Amino acid sequence: MSETSRDAVLSAVLGAQQVHVSIVAVADYCGRWFENEPQTPQGSFHLIDRGACWVESPKLPAPLALGAGDLIVFPRGGVHTLRDRGDGGGDAPAPFSTLICGEFRFANGQRSPLLRALPEVFVVRAADGGPAFRELAQILSAAAQRRLPGQQALLDKLADSLFVMAVCVHAAQARERSGLLAALADPRLGKALAAIHLQPGAPWRVDSLARIAGMSRTAFAVAFTQCLGLSPFQYLTECRIGEARRLLSDRRLSVAAIAEQLGYQSEAAFRRTFKRVAGIGPGELRRNAA
Repeated sequence: MSETSRDAVLSAVLGAQQVHVSIVAVADYCGRWFENEPQTPQGSFHLIDRGACWVESPKLPAPLALGAGDLIVFPRGGVHTLRDRGDGGGDAPAPFSTLICGEFRFANGQRSPLLRALPEVFVVRAADGGPAFRELAQILSAAAQRRLPGQQALLDKLADSLFVMAVCVHAAQARERSGLLAALADPRLGKALAAIHLQPGAPWRVDSLARIAGMSRTAFAVAFTQCLGLSPFQYLTECRIGEARRLLSDRRLSVAAIAEQLGYQSEAAFRRTFKRVAGIGPGELRRNAA
């Protein structure tokens, strides 16, 4: 699988996942300080705007030092503590530290293949994120320090872009991959994923996807299920419903038109599948969004 195809699939996944990102606090600290962050149902992240801090978590092998421009992400909202220094206490605290803290959730919750592929915690260092990552973090920092009409909406949109960029950087740099990211790194499974995500409405069958992957039907089904935790058909269904969520935001498209575009034989079949997977009917989801 070429790097271009892998990027196209990841872009398609990120576009269809409908992640909602918001800034919840811009916190200033001085001297000795700590913050205990509880388990939350949504993901959380912290951007170190200035100064430094240490992070402690059961998901980390040891306290982790972060500096200005670093971003730490807890995709499943794990318990953690932020403090001015490590447990040893020998490090002098920065005179001032500012953290920009946010949270995020995927529209399809724990069913998101991208969420399942992310580790319990990951860090994007300012030094490793690249110029675009650093510049975007600086823009978010500057916006957080100003008081503008509609500032919350501005911060949330910037944070959304920074989160997506952080996921892309992590996907490119991660040494250990699982789930979707591991499948994208597999040349054979990656080809099948590209076919699914770039043409979710095509009449895919396990044998046709296996041919694209260059594998036998049985070997493909076993490898796909072991890697992604879902059978090829289950994954295709999840992908279609994720794309349907995105399409439903366009009120110019009828439910029937979306059903046809995604390969369903009837609107009724689409509605049944959508409600089974999403827990809510497409019409109700559209009304709630309005």
